[in-house]
Amino acid sequence: MSARTLTELSTPLLTLRLLASEFPHLPAPCVSVSTVFPDLLDLSFHDDFSGFEAWREALGIDPEDVVHHVQGNGHTGVLDVHGTFAGARLRLTGYATIPAPRAERSRAAVSP
Repeated sequence: MSARTLTELSTPLLTLRLLASEFPHLPAPCVSVSTVFPDLLDLSFHDDFSGFEAWREALGIDPEDVVHHVQGNGHTGVLDVHGTFAGARLRLTGYATIPAPRAERSRAAVSP
């Protein structure tokens, strides 16, 4: 189902407003609302998993529901979980760089 008007995106947009009001102290996410999934509010966190974890905990989403995978040739860890809040479906996604193995870092440091 695709939204045809802005009104059809009201659920995730109102949810975003509620989240901003209820959790102003939490790290700011990258926010996405799509006409393709008009009831979904997508919150993503880049550079480390701390923002992702703070929001997951604040929203009461079970840590066992979190899916972890690796992308970018093994250089980026990804955490992904779905939940609900105020009638909207939520998706939280966190991205973090995976450090190179110690031996690989040592070789890189001495390479010309």
